[in-house]
Amino acid sequence: MPAMSHREELLTRVGRDLHAALPGASRHPVKALDAKGMELASRDAELRAALFRLVDVTPACRSLDDLARHLAEYLDEVDERPQALQAAMRLAHTAAGRRALGAAAATAVRHMAHRFIVGESPRAALGVLEDLWRGGAACSVDLLGEATVTGEEADRYAARCADALEVLSAACGAWPPRPLLEADSAGPLARVNLSVKVSALTPLMRPDAPHIGREDAAGRLRPLLRRARDLDAHLHIDMESLDALETTMELVFELLDEREFSDGPSAGVVLQAYLRDSPQQLDRLLEWARASSRRPPLTVRLVKGAYWDHEVVEARQHGWAPPVFEVKADSDRNFEELTRRLLDERPLKDSAGTPDPSDPVKDLAGTPDPSDPVKDLAGTPDPSDPLLRVAIASHNIRSLAHGIAHNRATGGEDRDLELQVLRGLGDELGAAIAASGLRVRSYCPVGDLVAGMAYLVRRLLENTSNDSFLGEQQRGASIDELLAAP
Repeated sequence: MPAMSHREELLTRVGRDLHAALPGASRHPVKALDAKGMELASRDAELRAALFRLVDVTPACRSLDDLARHLAEYLDEVDERPQALQAAMRLAHTAAGRRALGAAAATAVRHMAHRFIVGESPRAALGVLEDLWRGGAACSVDLLGEATVTGEEADRYAARCADALEVLSAACGAWPPRPLLEADSAGPLARVNLSVKVSALTPLMRPDAPHIGREDAAGRLRPLLRRARDLDAHLHIDMESLDALETTMELVFELLDEREFSDGPSAGVVLQAYLRDSPQQLDRLLEWARASSRRPPLTVRLVKGAYWDHEVVEARQHGWAPPVFEVKADSDRNFEELTRRLLDERPLKDSAGTPDPSDPVKDLAGTPDPSDPVKDLAGTPDPSDPLLRVAIASHNIRSLAHGIAHNRATGGEDRDLELQVLRGLGDELGAAIAASGLRVRSYCPVGDLVAGMAYLVRRLLENTSNDSFLGEQQRGASIDELLAAP
């Protein structure tokens, strides 16, 4: 058996330390019940489908009796039912039993929603967000709401985003200092971090006419950038469907290159490792970052993007090659390669704080053109400033350990790498990251149950997937298995 490489040894040490920092098993009865339910759903595909159908239909049910009837119908399609579900089926045969079953089902769905969704509005979520901050975790607030179909809906979403910036900025000033969450070697980090969706900012996002959707979305995104700049907030642009990815990227680059945004706000984009062409997307992103005269480095949130069913089905219908990796190990390997590239491409300072002339990345950046009026107005960028800020978003302990280890091995400081988890799924991992003295950010959805239903189903799918890290951990996989190379 070949000897483990130095990088793998470092990764293993980091991963074991992170794993050791995970909180112990909870004795809380509700959490124990949650874990048991997720375990049953992960083992039984029919039961999982029945539960997801129930979650999906709950907002449309008119009464507890109606909800109980749907639940009974869905469970009737499950061949092997645990004893508790058999008892539930018997309750559905009487009116009183259906009311009790409906009430229990409604409570369970609300409980699941509150596990992942931190509040119906930014104001209602402030208590949770402050608790996270006091516990050592920053947050990124995501206002739930998928694609819009009218201009009025897009206007309402933009107004919600603007209101969220105001509410969060007014509240966060009273939070206690957290130096690790408030600065890295490139400078201050915003306390307020808001994620926005371009597809919710316009109903006109179509592949056959991308410029129309781009211009319509720009009219709503530009004021949000201005307000984020004025409030010293960070605005992160989420990537969504594959059809809108290129349009979204071009929109972000065009707006951030406008003169009024040369000094801010802090902004970021998402890179999805499950896409086969994500390395080329990173090439395009780096090309823009090197040419841009903006002072704040662009934040890149690297995610797996594990929901590929739609893209695969659509590609096969048209006879195309699927645009996503169909094997999880391939996606994981690409995630690690993109992590290395992001960290390697970020220029580093030497010990004196001046640019290293031998750094090939800086050679690629080129020398600013003094005749360029945009660059004159923006000022000459400091060549020692990093091109990027890097955020690794994953619940896979190997993926996180790989990012931490590679950052250290290439001379980076821990404070220059951000690790991100999802609220409700990565809470324990986030606590372990914070306890290890590393910066962690929790992605926190805000919205009502109807708006959050698609998000809730995706999170449940992730938590019950048979090949997910969380599923492996729930089934008792050893730390050696969890840290094994993909």
